[in-house]
Amino acid sequence: MTESLISPSAANSINSTTAPATAAPASFSPAEVEAAVYAIADRSRAAARPMSRANRALKDSGLRAISTALVDQADAILAANAQDVSAGQANGTSAALLDRLTLSTARIEGLAAALENLAGLPDPVGTVVRGQTLPNGLRLRQVNVPMGVIAAIYEARPNVTVDIAGLALKSGNAVILRGGSAAAHTNEKLVEILRAALESVGLPADAVQSVDQYGRAGANVLMQARGKVDVLIPRGGRELIQTVVTTSKVPVIETGEGNVHIFVDESADAQMAVDILLNAKTHRPSVCNTVETLLVHSGSTALPAMAAALRAAGVTLHVDDRIRAALPSEVVSVPATDTDWETEYMDLDLAVAMVDSLDEAVQHIRTWTTGHTEAIITNDLANAEKFIAEIDSAAVIVNASTRFTDGGELGLGAEVGISTQKLHARGPMGLTELTTTKWIVQGEGQIRP
Repeated sequence: MTESLISPSAANSINSTTAPATAAPASFSPAEVEAAVYAIADRSRAAARPMSRANRALKDSGLRAISTALVDQADAILAANAQDVSAGQANGTSAALLDRLTLSTARIEGLAAALENLAGLPDPVGTVVRGQTLPNGLRLRQVNVPMGVIAAIYEARPNVTVDIAGLALKSGNAVILRGGSAAAHTNEKLVEILRAALESVGLPADAVQSVDQYGRAGANVLMQARGKVDVLIPRGGRELIQTVVTTSKVPVIETGEGNVHIFVDESADAQMAVDILLNAKTHRPSVCNTVETLLVHSGSTALPAMAAALRAAGVTLHVDDRIRAALPSEVVSVPATDTDWETEYMDLDLAVAMVDSLDEAVQHIRTWTTGHTEAIITNDLANAEKFIAEIDSAAVIVNASTRFTDGGELGLGAEVGISTQKLHARGPMGLTELTTTKWIVQGEGQIRP
């Protein structure tokens, strides 16, 4: 294997958000890491074959076995997670990242419930996308089939370990996980539970594997394993995602950097605006569907109430000159710069600007958006329709919180991530987005003239 393909700063993101990046353990040479990761990929490829043939009943029994095991072994999971959280606190990890890292009994029960919900969803494999019988008698079907081997590289998010494994199982795939050293103890325990649960119902344990034990070097090899891995999905901050996109030889589905906007139109109801904005900013600030920029129409009367509610909730407002002049004197704010318009804070910070029209709001969003989610609060149907037509993001929301851009909330079960690209998936990616298609052509001896 050649030397590291990732710059030191980007490697820090791939390896951990809480500690300096480390190479693979000293006992493994680069050649050994490459051989080990390729062997994992080969075992995943072998496991993908029975997974692709598994019927819905068997896959659903696997999901329910995992769900039960998570609840039964919650104490062991929480003990492992406490080690990771303690290390993160000692390393000065931000409150937002600690929130993502931390599991609780309620969060584990939520993961278990999501798996039960996933088991209740239709199996996407074998669904006929389209079909016809040609004039020459050939019968055609285009059907959904599993991707094969899916890899995921993500940061301090142990919930992703379960979400991705569950979605991969239901869609008939095998998955290779790289969860980073920040959640090493938690992910090790979770992968152990996942593998045992699969085996208990007769599915291959190797349908879920991890390369965490090989550190940054393992992540590098995984990204180069084109032909062994079918698709790679990064989940995390901008640096991690862009590093994977630019480095990987494996096809990548780019996910979720969320510089999310809400535009409060002149006609917006003030109380509705306050309620939506508080939910979108403070419900869980560390996730990608949290609002990061508020645009307020200069004719709106909702600004004083919104600003007061946000400040009472502990939100720091980064404002332009016009907003500052319009704020009540008791509302403290800081001046905004261009950096604020492009920042995904993932914390209790919000950039706020005043605009004079819907067109100006749309132009601001087009300039700074990452293509994730944008929302409008309005009582003007024509403005709502124009906003929907002119905003080109994965999700466009009218009069509701941006927190609804989520696979579970949109009825997809769990999600593997929120794609901000246009090929092959866009928006929250659930079961169908983890399949591809193949054509089945059946004839009775026809030949092409």
